[in-house]
Amino acid sequence: MANAPRTASPKSLSATGQPDAPPRGRRLNVLAGTVGHFIEWYDWYIYGLLAAVFSSQIFPGGSPAMSLISALLTYAVGFVVRPLSGIIISPLADRYGRRVVLATTIGGMAAGSLILALTPPFSAIGYAAPLLFLLARVLQGISAGSEMQSAIAYMVENGSTDRRGLFGSLSNAASGLATLAATGMGAIVTSTLNTHDLETWGWRIPFAIGGLLGVVGLLLRSRADESPEFEAAVEDSAAGRQPEKLRLRELLRRHPKALLQTAALSAPAVAYYTWATFLPTYAHLTTGRDLASALAGNAIGLGLLVIIVPLCGALSDRIGRRKPFPIIGAIGMVVLFYPLLLLLQQPGFGVYVTVTVSGWVVLAIWQGVYPTIQAELFPAAVRVSGIGVAHQLVIAALGGTAPLIASAFIEAGHPMGVAVYMTVIVLLCLIVYLTLPETGSAGTHTTSTTSSAAAPDAEHSSTTTKCTEPTEDTA
Repeated sequence: MANAPRTASPKSLSATGQPDAPPRGRRLNVLAGTVGHFIEWYDWYIYGLLAAVFSSQIFPGGSPAMSLISALLTYAVGFVVRPLSGIIISPLADRYGRRVVLATTIGGMAAGSLILALTPPFSAIGYAAPLLFLLARVLQGISAGSEMQSAIAYMVENGSTDRRGLFGSLSNAASGLATLAATGMGAIVTSTLNTHDLETWGWRIPFAIGGLLGVVGLLLRSRADESPEFEAAVEDSAAGRQPEKLRLRELLRRHPKALLQTAALSAPAVAYYTWATFLPTYAHLTTGRDLASALAGNAIGLGLLVIIVPLCGALSDRIGRRKPFPIIGAIGMVVLFYPLLLLLQQPGFGVYVTVTVSGWVVLAIWQGVYPTIQAELFPAAVRVSGIGVAHQLVIAALGGTAPLIASAFIEAGHPMGVAVYMTVIVLLCLIVYLTLPETGSAGTHTTSTTSSAAAPDAEHSSTTTKCTEPTEDTA
């Protein structure tokens, strides 16, 4: 983290007057950002998917349900750590660069996965087993807490002004592909191994693979370039000298509306985490469906999401971002979640595929564009901090607790409470979406790329659509 930011090298100027990376360098940067993001989230998601398998081996409990709740509580700890990491480390990405932080996060995530893969069972080392799992999740929480916002900023800043929607969507496409890979790996080990082998050593394979892949991601990110917009921001000496505490304080003072909007854009993660990591377990616990077939059905829906997300991102560069995507996606979630989980009570693999695919389609419409909107709500000098504070607090409160709350609803005998809970949260988000400025229509592509921050949100909202340069410093 002590590395000083590199000075900007001469580059072609974008439509906003900011330097664009050369095409060859941009491709390498996008590859490093996308592949690294994929590996990070593969490591993150595999825990939730296999919790029902390893919980009785690692966590003591009077029943399988209690062991599962202990495993999910440990899962949630990683989310609790994430906002602390986001608040502390995100300003460092605004000060020292996105690339340094991204290389650090993937190393921490890989180390956590290797700890999970190598921890002996409770029967061998007693309470050291759950403590090691807790340590691993804390380490992964620190890494995840600074990954998402750094990757969003890095990807959007590497995009040309007419392709920011596409480049921003690649972070969530990589995340969706990671979930697909984790789900596929979970389906492979649960379907090919017998129960004894799966519970004793088979569940460790996906974690070991994730840890080794992390080394690949670390090499890619260590060789990538810094984003051109960050290098341009470094040239502003006032921003370069700005202490992190002052930046964060100014962020909270000048951008409260943008922070609220960013939080609302992230909040449907409660549905994403339920669909991605708990829906197979939900179907297994409530209807007795085979876990392996449920994971396979979820993989089909995830495959569709990976296709839809970049398509929505690219389309937002042509028709705008606010109305076609977060608003329509949220309406779809509100309308569909309850009937989908109600339909899940019916038997049949085809029913399960219908439920999971329908949920993933509306989630993809929301996911395709919100990273770019978040990046465009903040100037470059505080972009990672702005996204990080809002996003990670919301993810900790809603994303990490989603499987745990779903388990509690099931244990209490109210499985449909899961749908009501998700719907209420998304409905509140929909109200906030109506206040979003349009950041993506033709001629208004701006991410406030200068190192001086935008004026307070009321002014920022009005100037964004005019593509004017911000005039007040938050530095």
